[in-house]
Amino acid sequence: MFKIRSFSRQHTCCLMDETFIQRKRTAAVLGSMVVPKYCDPKTVYTPKDIQTDMLSEHGLNLSYMQAWRAKEKALQFLRGNPCDSYNKLPKYFYILEKNYPGSVVKLKKAADDCFLYAFVALCTSINGWQHCRPVVVVDGTFLKSAYRGIMLTASTMDAAGTIFPLAYAVVDSENDASWKWFFEQFKEAYGERPSMCVVSDRHESILKATSVVYPGLAHYSCMWHIWTNIRSKFKKGHLQLHELYFATARSYTMDEFNERMLKIEEVDLRVKSYLYDIGYHRWSRVHATVNRTFTMTSNIAESLNAVTKDARELPIFDLFEYMRTLLERWTKKKLSKAKGTFTYLGHKYNKELEDNSTLSQKLRVRASTDHIHTVLDGVKRYIVCLENKKCSCGQFKLDELPCAHALAALRHRNETYENYCSPYYTRKSLMLTYEMPVNPLPDEGKWEVPQHILDEVVKPPAGDKRQPGRPHKERYKTFDEIKSKKYKVSCGNCGGEVHNKRTCKNAPKKK
Repeated sequence: MFKIRSFSRQHTCCLMDETFIQRKRTAAVLGSMVVPKYCDPKTVYTPKDIQTDMLSEHGLNLSYMQAWRAKEKALQFLRGNPCDSYNKLPKYFYILEKNYPGSVVKLKKAADDCFLYAFVALCTSINGWQHCRPVVVVDGTFLKSAYRGIMLTASTMDAAGTIFPLAYAVVDSENDASWKWFFEQFKEAYGERPSMCVVSDRHESILKATSVVYPGLAHYSCMWHIWTNIRSKFKKGHLQLHELYFATARSYTMDEFNERMLKIEEVDLRVKSYLYDIGYHRWSRVHATVNRTFTMTSNIAESLNAVTKDARELPIFDLFEYMRTLLERWTKKKLSKAKGTFTYLGHKYNKELEDNSTLSQKLRVRASTDHIHTVLDGVKRYIVCLENKKCSCGQFKLDELPCAHALAALRHRNETYENYCSPYYTRKSLMLTYEMPVNPLPDEGKWEVPQHILDEVVKPPAGDKRQPGRPHKERYKTFDEIKSKKYKVSCGNCGGEVHNKRTCKNAPKKK
């Protein structure tokens, strides 16, 4: 204890000035100052930004390495050590099961307690799945954290035509064992429904895993991935093949399909053989054994990967929590949109119906029976059977939505379209999909976890350490992808490609 007897306000020594002059700008001090900048993983705040802000706000001239160390310290203060993040998983998964009864949450470790796989399917997604078409789109994307790994996702489309995430997992790599384990957990959570199918890229491990876990289940390929393979394997007639291939894949009748395949054969016979070897049923709508309707690509999985692009840099605990909060936000947002929808169908399918309705205005109808009608579109003739929900154009059956010819027949009968649309497209299904909210979790400090869960040890994956140098954050692209993005040389004289104005031998283009 100290007792102050006298106090002189005026000092003649320069002790304090010298003390402040000697104060060091350590990485810990600078890092603590910039922590708020990294709370949102989508915020881009580089060491160069730290240099600029410190110079303008505090007059500190930092080197790039000092700014980089400050950033690393800030991330450590905010997210902790990536190694410790794995040890939080047991108590986090316990809290998920406690707060979301009916969820399927699994953690698999190796014999030495090293992390192997983790899987999460929340009860809200399991409940909403019953009101969505049973078309599951799966994909894998790489993680950019210290210990790397792969995040596997499964999703489908809701009645508004938007992404509905079903499950997500973190595994060591995309291999036979990891995909098999993923589908085993998925089957435990979601079971198997009639007319269920899987859509993915042509990864061999996915094909093997579905054949083992879901024997006899229809498995389709993303038509865009097949096109990228065609573009890289065959160097002939890309411009013609592009339109022909996608039109062939989307064909609604066998006649249309065969006609377009003949045109593909004329351009390049090898492409036809390649598509035949893949199997027409994997990429063609009309050959599909189970109706996949509008899900011809794995775009919804790719879009989900794009949404989580920045979050994939987070440690594994923060990544799982980010995915949970993402579902929490989306569920609330989409339920609000569903309540604000006043049409019978969801947004995407209502727009499709409106387009068909516009096309149906100019069609003539002649009734044959109460349910069978002949619809005349210029010189073309289409037969519509309302009882079986079929049209000779094929669109009514495969889209499960009245085509322009069916709408013309319905207008002729003074009947509405509601009874002829798939129930998976309706506003009612959309409301039921998001009726169960994703409630927020309490603060981590208030979690009540049994001692045996707290004592459980989860070590980081064995053999996976952060490599020296700048982390690679983009996937390695194929030569064909890089080449396709290059600017094409065009001639300013004749407008042709490959050559320029100086080497042009053609006549000037007409203005």
